[in-house]
Amino acid sequence: METTIISTKYQVVIPRKIREQFHLAPGQKVVFLPFKNSVRMVIVPSAEKAFGFLQGMDTTVERDEEERL
Repeated sequence: METTIISTKYQVVIPRKIREQFHLAPGQKVVFLPFKNSVRMVIVPSAEKAFGFLQGMDTTVERDEEERL
């Protein structure tokens, strides 16, 4: 388990081992989600990596009447 300290400016350094394991890079987006008594950091995929992740989804669902016009 890797640990770090919150700075006086509320900044946190992600340990090198974690950065390398998840291929994190400067400028990459992450989201912090509160969960019970913890905080989860989730990596936001780039648009290129997210493209096609809903492949196979059923898109034949009827839309509202307003949207069909």
